[in-house]
Amino acid sequence: MAVLRVNRPEVRNALDLATVREMSVAIDALSADDSVGAIVITGAGDTVFVSGADINAIKARTRDDGLAAINSSLFAAIDKCPKVTIAAVNGLALGGGCELALSCDLRIAAAHAKFGQPEVGLGIIPGAGATQRLPRIVGLGRAKHLILTGDAIDAQRALDWGLVSAVVPAAELMTHALALAEKVLTRGPLAIRLAKLALNASARVDLDSGLLFETLAQAICFDSRDKQEGTSAFLEKRTPTFTGD
Repeated sequence: MAVLRVNRPEVRNALDLATVREMSVAIDALSADDSVGAIVITGAGDTVFVSGADINAIKARTRDDGLAAINSSLFAAIDKCPKVTIAAVNGLALGGGCELALSCDLRIAAAHAKFGQPEVGLGIIPGAGATQRLPRIVGLGRAKHLILTGDAIDAQRALDWGLVSAVVPAAELMTHALALAEKVLTRGPLAIRLAKLALNASARVDLDSGLLFETLAQAICFDSRDKQEGTSAFLEKRTPTFTGD
């Protein structure tokens, strides 16, 4: 597995253009690395995950900058990454920080974490996925509340709303995130990859198309060595050794 940490504590781990580019390069490299099965994304320090984009940079941006969709492209790459991505939210996840977490497959939070999309207070909207991913995760009504009011919610409410799957003490966050990654890595890698593709498709296609995708993905699994190994190991009461084939 790999850990990708946003390390700009002097500006509360805000995302500037250079950081986004560095993350994009890292995600591309990790996506192509066969030795990496899961990626944990977190922030440096113990108070902020990612506070969002640099406000000075936002002030200078023009329409053409918005159309370039720089942050959105990074988060789309994380969303589509063939590896399982886990956001270990170690503090404030605001604006682009919340959108970064939304782009990950799994999210766990430290007990003191907070989530919010405060962009309307700056005269802009969330422009890196929140208007699309957030409703699919927490429901349209709750997404409208967060985005239209700019309010932040605490970790417990995020858990209640389904925005995160677990809330843990801050000191145990990375231990839990790494253990979650390790659990994923014990499963069949081909099945994990196909399951992620099918799950992502569920938010993008109609039900019949999604079910067809699921059927085809299952057919691939049925013809794989991993299926033979997984079922044999279960029947033989031993731990499977998957190869991804």
